[in-house]
Amino acid sequence: MTSQPVSEGSPPRFALLIVFLTVFIDLLGFGIVLPVMPRQAEPYLSELGVSPVVAGGIIGILFSVFSLMQFIFSPIWGRLSDRFGRKPLLILSLLGSVVFYALYGYAVSLPFDQAQLALSLMLFSRVGAGIAGASVGTAAAVIADCTTPERRARGMALIGIAFGAGFTLGPLIAFFGLKLFDEQPWGVGAIASLLSSVALLLAIFFFRETRVPGRNAAKEFFSISRTVSVLRIPAVGGLILIYFLAIFSFANFEATLARFTRAAFGMADDDNFLVFAAIGAVLVVAGGLYRPLAKRYSELSLMAAGLVQMIVGLGGLAMVSWLLFQGGTAADLTIAPDDQGGVLKIAFYIASAFAVWGFAFVNPSVSALVSRSADSSEQGEVLGVNQSFASLGRILGPLVGSLLFAVHPSHAMPFVVAVLTLFCVGAILMNVARSIRALSS
Repeated sequence: MTSQPVSEGSPPRFALLIVFLTVFIDLLGFGIVLPVMPRQAEPYLSELGVSPVVAGGIIGILFSVFSLMQFIFSPIWGRLSDRFGRKPLLILSLLGSVVFYALYGYAVSLPFDQAQLALSLMLFSRVGAGIAGASVGTAAAVIADCTTPERRARGMALIGIAFGAGFTLGPLIAFFGLKLFDEQPWGVGAIASLLSSVALLLAIFFFRETRVPGRNAAKEFFSISRTVSVLRIPAVGGLILIYFLAIFSFANFEATLARFTRAAFGMADDDNFLVFAAIGAVLVVAGGLYRPLAKRYSELSLMAAGLVQMIVGLGGLAMVSWLLFQGGTAADLTIAPDDQGGVLKIAFYIASAFAVWGFAFVNPSVSALVSRSADSSEQGEVLGVNQSFASLGRILGPLVGSLLFAVHPSHAMPFVVAVLTLFCVGAILMNVARSIRALSS
């Protein structure tokens, strides 16, 4: 099945810009809260007297519940947008972000003797923000509405660029923006809520509907059978599996990066801020390059190229880890971790860039192929299911990566498992490519 833009006239091209801005601003809010949340939770956990293991588990729940809600609600948002239109769902999700980021700011401003209430509200705000943030699939459906199949990959790259830009600038805005609030803990929630309000106003006043509501839309909003039927669409199930495994592999890298840089290079928190910002910057640059390349090369070719780059990058990180931590201690001599110009530190940056660059190519390629393989009446649902499994990868990847980090003294196991997983992705990709070519012929 081939997806086409809505038939009732060409959707406004300005909608692409609005979707980019709304996703970008919404991701800014996510990037602002994420780096400081563990530190803001720790004083309340100390007040309750919980053990370090329990405290780590609670912080892990605060992280993972966001993606868990996206896993559950992404298909629901997609089905609702197919039935009622994209604009109402985007407005509702952004309104949720405004409310729940503000609630987060209130929660972390409570005195420490109200630790139980503060942590409960933090959890509730993370649940709500995750539900609100499950609309990325709906944003992808807007792009599908506004683009022809031939231009679909270039359109999907916009979401990757928005993610990268938000991921880059969010921590930096948090770092500098808190100065405006005299380092008050509620400042991060206030900034995130304010930015989400800007995105909400853009959606209300400038976004024009790209989907005629109610036509051939699913009647069931929460339906496992509907999700299974999506996975049975020719080539779609394999593509969604590729997306899940690619994000699972990349999340192994993301979740252990801060721990690795501290153990390997003694990086302080401010240095890690810059590392994460650099990763976001690579995502932006790679996404910008992907768009012109998508004119000349097929999504399958670009996805294969991205997969190879991810394997090279993550494999390089495994090698750096192995060489740095021989026998459980960092190697010294001329490549010691405290040598700021050390060979292995340079290799770490190069390998990380390869991994991030490759992921920036895989991400839009999968979304574009999933969209092109689905009927125009099911874009929201199908892309919602795709984002749902992406969220599952973001749940399981950090969990597995965090557990594997301490399994071996080299700290290389998260990267090794990621590479092995990507080899499995390569095998799946060959089968999917055959299916897509058979459908096209």
